[in-house]
Amino acid sequence: MESKQSHSIVGIWTNACRFLLALVFIFSGFVKAVDPLGTQYKIQDYLEAFGWVALVPAFLPFLASVLQAMVEFCLGIYLLFGIRRRMTTLFVVVIMGVMTPLTLWLALSNPISDCGCFGDAVTLTNWETFGKNVLLLIAAVSVFKWGNRITPLVTKRFDWLVAMYAFFYILGMTLYCYRELPVFDFRPYRIGTDIRKGMEIPEGAKPTVYDTRFILQKNGVEKEFTLDDYPDSTWTFVDSRTVVKEQGYEPPVRDFSIIRQEDGEDVTDEILTDDKYTFLLVAHQLSQADDSSIDLINELYDYSVEHGYQFYCLTSSPDSDIEDWQERTGAEYPFCLMDDITLKTMIRSNPGLMLLKNGVVINKWSVNNLPDEYVLTDRLENLPLAQVNEKTFSHKVVLVLAWFVFPLLFFSMVDVIWEHFHRKKKLKLKENRTK
Repeated sequence: MESKQSHSIVGIWTNACRFLLALVFIFSGFVKAVDPLGTQYKIQDYLEAFGWVALVPAFLPFLASVLQAMVEFCLGIYLLFGIRRRMTTLFVVVIMGVMTPLTLWLALSNPISDCGCFGDAVTLTNWETFGKNVLLLIAAVSVFKWGNRITPLVTKRFDWLVAMYAFFYILGMTLYCYRELPVFDFRPYRIGTDIRKGMEIPEGAKPTVYDTRFILQKNGVEKEFTLDDYPDSTWTFVDSRTVVKEQGYEPPVRDFSIIRQEDGEDVTDEILTDDKYTFLLVAHQLSQADDSSIDLINELYDYSVEHGYQFYCLTSSPDSDIEDWQERTGAEYPFCLMDDITLKTMIRSNPGLMLLKNGVVINKWSVNNLPDEYVLTDRLENLPLAQVNEKTFSHKVVLVLAWFVFPLLFFSMVDVIWEHFHRKKKLKLKENRTK
């Protein structure tokens, strides 16, 4: 009796761990697939923290981003449906066995403030991430040890169909969001956002206090200084680092400062308070920017000049790269300088186009989906693309469910019906034999 009861408890525990891991892996893989460039940037942060940037080919972080999203999502689906149990539980326990000590190191050394395990959808501190991974590691060991207790939701007749559909679904989602823009935008520059409000600190909120340390050298000896004890000019600057001295309120929009390249003037307020429309061509690195749509970009600039709208190209590129871009593309629009990380956060396309009015993000386009002459048939005031018309979050969730969950439910229902029909047929044959 006791053995039967313990067997039941182990089965319940194993399946509870299985569903927990499934939900976490599906969510983690999905948000990475929705924003593959964001995951790529996070991987590059890891490489910088390890000092491996020069050793890794430029294409590898993006490839790793795609593979990570696909592996996590598919493993989550396999766990959810209880298919490929031996392979799935082995992969999950290996992944958690690697990630748990890695996040412990991140928590202790803090080279990166956010591990990026859930992209921009959910931000966790390094210690919160480590705690989460400890819990998942326990669950992973449990499902690996008692994998035979996992109850499958489909028979082996249909498990290949679920596995194949999960693979192609997440691959298609990743490629679509890379070519266009993320289906779900969790960043502070999503359509409909008032950038000025995002920069505000609520009354009474205490801002974060930072401490900048300077590493200087003299006579071959390096020493660290603060602003209070900064030495004389006999010391040579080597490096600097900024650390959080006291954590306070962090506004969603930070480091949003636009400097005109031509004269060094700050035009941030001028752009954010413009009651007309402003086009912002965002290209964080012009040397890496896609120039396949240069003619269309130049036509957009001509359109903005004709109708009296502002048009700026925002970049963090050096002057030499800006000059090279102008020579290659014939660009006549003005350039402004901005923080590289801010530009990557604003739009996941290089280049990408944003439309602002009174500091509100009206619309965004990737380089593969820029508005052309067939769309820009009138002034922006009279066109639907210049109105905030973002699909609601719930509407997007329904679309995602329609394209993924409903087909999987359909497969499961067909499997149940087929299994019922098959059993009924076998039972009828058995009855006929006994007669």
